[in-house]
Amino acid sequence: MKYSRGKIHSHGFTLLELLVVMVIIGLLAGLVGPRYFKQVGKSQSKVAAAQIDALDKALIQFRLDTDRFPSTEEGLAALNEAPPDALNWAGPYLSKDVPNDPWGRPYIYQEPGEHSDFDLYTLGKDGRPGGSAENADITNW
Repeated sequence: MKYSRGKIHSHGFTLLELLVVMVIIGLLAGLVGPRYFKQVGKSQSKVAAAQIDALDKALIQFRLDTDRFPSTEEGLAALNEAPPDALNWAGPYLSKDVPNDPWGRPYIYQEPGEHSDFDLYTLGKDGRPGGSAENADITNW
């Protein structure tokens, strides 16, 4: 039998190699993770803006049919169920129930509005007036 010196065949990874790979993955996660979550916040704000736009259009269609906007008391539910005194109501004006904002809270609707015929908005991620970035209010005005 011949033994060859200097030829050692390794099958598998050493602990050091595994640690180096783990450190590299950790560094990448540390760099990419915050950017990813920042994009998630932006996308929730974009969803809220799109929903407000769709609700705004449905409210305008409601007004075209009934010659008025829903009252604050009737709220956005008037887009799916005819209010008792709404003549010429031709709804439902939404194909599904009125959605909550992306943070799980109902949209705020006021008629008459302080900024236009009606105000429709959400207070953003933090649920408080004002704010910036993903905490900013998203409105129809």
